[in-house]
Amino acid sequence: MGNTSSLSILAGSPPGISEEDSRILRGLRAGIDEAYEELIQRFHQPVYNVVYRLLGNPSDASDVVQDVFLKVFRSVSAFREQSSLRTWIYRIAVNEAHNHRRWFSRHCRCEVPLESEREDQTHIVELATDPGRSPYDQALDSETRSLIEQALTKINPAFRTAVVLRDIENLSYEEIAEILQLSLGTVKSRILRGREALRRELTQRVDPGFAQAYT
Repeated sequence: MGNTSSLSILAGSPPGISEEDSRILRGLRAGIDEAYEELIQRFHQPVYNVVYRLLGNPSDASDVVQDVFLKVFRSVSAFREQSSLRTWIYRIAVNEAHNHRRWFSRHCRCEVPLESEREDQTHIVELATDPGRSPYDQALDSETRSLIEQALTKINPAFRTAVVLRDIENLSYEEIAEILQLSLGTVKSRILRGREALRRELTQRVDPGFAQAYT
């Protein structure tokens, strides 16, 4: 990395990407130390949170996060800036988490089978755009959040990913579609199914009347 002491000279951003993203990317490509530090400071904790919730193991999550940022650093010159920096990094994080889980599954044979996604897309869109509060939004105390975190590890990984990105990370449907490289209809279907699976799992852990609030 270079010895330039400031990122202020790195101005100008192409359409579709923010000035802040462009500045960091220019710094990374120029080998500026501050750019690497800023990237880690800005994204390390959010990426760890996503990966941890997808894997459910802090040690595994830490290892995967290291791989994520190594891949980001090695691939930054190839990033075409057609999405936000966050979307690109989250896509890498999700893929690395899935790769880790598949590796673990091959060795431990404990992967949850993927369910069919054949749904009436029109019906899915109507249900998935429910303006009501999401399951995670209704978690008002740490005990409840802990229950939800535990329940998340029990639902289908594909649905878990969609729920984590939407209801915990508060990403838009469009961002999630871009991260997962799926259609909006499929994203909304997975979110809907994930919420229902989460509700069923919570029903087994808490009072059924309480779990009903998560529908």
